[in-house]
Amino acid sequence: MADRRARPKAGLSRERVLDAALDLVDREGVASLTMRKLGAELGVEAMTLYHHVGNKGKLLDALVGRVVRRAALGLPGGPAPSSGAEAASPAAASEGAASATRVEAVGANLGASDWTRWARAFAYRLRAELLRHPGVLPLIATRPLSSADDLDLLEEWLAALTDAGLGLGRAMDVINALATFVVGHTLAEAGRTPGERTDAPDLDDAAPDPKRFPLLAEVTATRVGLDFEARFDRTVDFILAGYRNMGED
Repeated sequence: MADRRARPKAGLSRERVLDAALDLVDREGVASLTMRKLGAELGVEAMTLYHHVGNKGKLLDALVGRVVRRAALGLPGGPAPSSGAEAASPAAASEGAASATRVEAVGANLGASDWTRWARAFAYRLRAELLRHPGVLPLIATRPLSSADDLDLLEEWLAALTDAGLGLGRAMDVINALATFVVGHTLAEAGRTPGERTDAPDLDDAAPDPKRFPLLAEVTATRVGLDFEARFDRTVDFILAGYRNMGED
């Protein structure tokens, strides 16, 4: 009797599987990602995918690691850039590119040994990559880096900060504080993530009664305090200044 168990398909690789999964999540959201649907995208049976990604939980973890690793490209101590970066949707790519261009400018006047230069670039690169792939935001907010390769990346980040003069405990604090802020801020900035219902209320478009809510009505009318870029800049400044002035425990 012939063995009907799914076997690896020639030409199919883990990289191709992750590329297809990320593309699917970018288009339709995490809730739409199933092994059956992903297999159909790649022209294989769902069981074939398990040879490359283990199971769905490991696939989701790999997507988080993939986006974070791309965010780390070019950082001191980060992975080297590759020529195979995937395309994002036009709108997301535009937002991500606008954010990424600021990485070259931030911290330009700081000395190379100043850890804030690395930390600032980390924050901006992470935001830019998440804006390119907003469908991954629900995952990155709930699934910490966990694979050995991802922990290698975290080890490199800690080395970059400690080599620049920051204590180990403070370095871990800075990475966690920045990552938590960036993910939360980008969730708000991206608005609806792919796959979310389109009839959900958008508070940014609300028109508060000026008699009952005069301050909120002024915010809505003037857009004061609603500039995501400016808010991001200021808050990263506050976080880094706070840790810089705090000193070591």
